[in-house]
Amino acid sequence: MGRPAYESLYVRVVKRMFDIIISLLMMPFLLLFIACFGLAIWLEDRGPVFYNAPRMGKGFKPFKMYKFRSMKVNAPDLVMEDGSTYNGADDPRMTRIGAFMRRMSIDEFPQFLNVLKGDMSVIGPRPDLERETELYEGNESDKLLVRPGITGWAAVSGRNAIQWHDRLKLDVEYVHNVSFAFDVKVFFLTFKTIFSQEGVYVQPESGNVAETK
Repeated sequence: MGRPAYESLYVRVVKRMFDIIISLLMMPFLLLFIACFGLAIWLEDRGPVFYNAPRMGKGFKPFKMYKFRSMKVNAPDLVMEDGSTYNGADDPRMTRIGAFMRRMSIDEFPQFLNVLKGDMSVIGPRPDLERETELYEGNESDKLLVRPGITGWAAVSGRNAIQWHDRLKLDVEYVHNVSFAFDVKVFFLTFKTIFSQEGVYVQPESGNVAETK
């Protein structure tokens, strides 16, 4: 019986090599984005440019995920009925520049620094908050067998428009079948998803929203 897909030579060596190369190639673009969007973020409310989001990585190892700040300073955490974080088009926490960046996924661009550091991969399951990992059911924790990604199978299959546990199911499907061909498919579907702006926000029927204490 061979190794599971998430322990293959591709994942352990080749995928990491691609991650390093791609993230290095993205560094000049990240600097350009910092100059342009960083200034716009600061001018809107004089707050910090970056948001260091605490997330759970491979093997339940916590790390700080870098993002351009898309919300107002000290915005509360809004939680859906299923325990996932709220992300709606009517989110009152978003700044004007933040709403634009989120639609185009520009707020995620600093995560190439996480990829370079080894916290993340270009492609993999989107990382969750620690409190969200405590709500995993069945084999959903298998998504933490690999590095989380900037984009992933769930992200190109509906993003926030599908229920959280359905997204987790897609994440686990990816982990159990990860391969070079699968990553290439997700990579190209990511561009389609970004430019069509599909599934950027949760749907109103996805559940009630509450503020965490």
